[in-house]
Formats: sequence, C-alpha cells, structure tokens
Amino acid sequence: MLSVKDVQLSFGGLKALQGVSFDASEGEITGIIGPNGAGKTSLFNVISGFYKPSHGSVIFKGEDVGHLKPDARAHKGMSRTFQNIALFRGMTVLDNIKLGCHTNLKANVWSSLLYFGSAQKEELKARKEIEEEVIDFLEIDHIRKAPITALSYGLQKRVELGRALAMRPKLLMLDEPVAGMNREETADMARFILDAQERFGTTILLVEHDMHLVMDICSKVVVLNFGQQIADGSPQEVAHNQNVIDAYLGQAG
Repeated sequence: MLSVKDVQLSFGGLKALQGVSFDASEGEITGIIGPNGAGKTSLFNVISGFYKPSHGSVIFKGEDVGHLKPDARAHKGMSRTFQNIALFRGMTVLDNIKLGCHTNLKANVWSSLLYFGSAQKEELKARKEIEEEVIDFLEIDHIRKAPITALSYGLQKRVELGRALAMRPKLLMLDEPVAGMNREETADMARFILDAQERFGTTILLVEHDMHLVMDICSKVVVLNFGQQIADGSPQEVAHNQNVIDAYLGQAG
C-alpha cells in the first residue's frame, strides 16, 4: 500500500529525516515511534504532501505521489488526523465529519453553489452514509448536532477520526490519536482503530507515544531517533532491539 524510500528532509542546517525507508502493508497497522523530535510528524507531513523531501520517494498504491499536493493525495485515498485537534470549532459534529466526504463528491461547481440536482443528491447520500456508517460506528449519534466546543477532549479526537474515515481512505494516518486521553478513552480509541481496520479494510499508519497501544495493535513498528531510522520489524523484535532500548524504551525494571 505504501513504500517510503530513502526520504531525506532538511530545514536549513537541521536534518529532520535522514534516509528513512519502510513499507506499510495493505490492511495492516504500522506504528511509528521515537522520542520527541525524532521526526515522526515530519515524516507524516512528507507522506501526506505538506513537506517536500530533498531526496527520496513516496510510493502509494504503486504510484510515485511525490509531485502531488495534499488535496490530490487525499483524492487518491490518503487521510490523516493531526497531533493538535484541527476541527472547525464553530460547527457541529455532523458538519465537521461531512467535510471529510467532500473529497469524493463529483457535482460541478454551479450545482454545488446553488445546491440543486446532483449536488443535492450527493449531499443527502453522503449524509446518510455518514450517519449510518461513521457516526454509528464511532457511537456518537447522541452528540451529532452538538457544537465541537461543547465536547470533551476525548470526544473531539473521536470526531476527528470520524472526519478522516468519512473520506473512505485506503491509507489512514493517525498522529498521536490517544495523546492526552485517560485510560478509558485510550481503550475506546484503540477499539475504534482496530474495528476500522477490520470493518473498512483500511491500512493504518500510526504515530504514538503510548507503547502499550503500539505493541498491542500494530503488526509492524518503525523506530526513528534524531531523524534516522534505527529499527523496524514486529513489535516483539523492536522491543528487544538494543538500539531501541538505548534510545527510547529504556531498560525493563
């Protein structure tokens, strides 16, 4: 589904990424871990098109997407959430989630502006799909008309996941989806991530600091440290890798 090949990224004299290469297999969850400043979010920004690397390539479904802007990559089937919640705070839960499906609408600009014909039909169909699939799936029907500002932090993160799922992504990139959550909220989010993978067949790329979550739900883990890739493999292989222990996980006990 995704191949990152020898990606390098610099900001002036700072080397944010140095020769990062890995594959994310279709239908699986791949975790990206590392200390603060390791380059995890920079890597997400390269994959999603917000940053252009100085070297290397991003291959998505067999196509080099390095020349494509973020919106074009979204049309190809990439969606993401952000480390800091990026919802429209003056809008309701339903309206925020509906924005995700607009990537897939095909009505022309005039019918969309006047809201008639194909635009109206597409909008109604999209709303029905969102209410029946995404909102029910995430168990947030009771708050669908609530403004974002009225929601707890954990529910806002769930709504952001809903907006990403509304894009019907082939690749879903989650940037610290459980950061700042309590234990119950983390368990709920882990369940939704696993269920999304199983129900929609979505390939998931996950940046997260919660090692219990990463080790529990990921099939593969990639480890970064100061922009360099120091390990990749199964959670068990990574947990026993001495370079990873020294750089990030620390000695047990």
